[in-house]
Formats: sequence, structure tokens, C-alpha cells
Amino acid sequence: MFLGLEWYWWLVILAVLAISVPCKVKFMKWWARQEKSKKKEQRGKWGDEE
Repeated sequence: MFLGLEWYWWLVILAVLAISVPCKVKFMKWWARQEKSKKKEQRGKWGDEE
């Protein structure tokens, strides 16, 4: 097979990618919200100083 891997290993790799990509997108959105809330909280705490 391609690159010396059997067909079932390609299915395993595709399954892992299919699961990990949406999880990464969800994590990145969550991380952006956390950073935004931290920045907003800090700004209010220090009187709009940057």
C-alpha cells in the first residue's frame, strides 16, 4: 500500500484526524473566548489602561 502502510492503518489515521480537527477548532474558539474575557476583565480592573 501507500507509504508501506496497510489499508486499515489509513482508516485509523483518517478516523483520528476526523475526530481531532473538530476538537481543535472547538478548543481554539474556547481559548479565544477565555483570552477575550481575561482582557476585558483586566481592562475594567485597571480603569481602561493598556
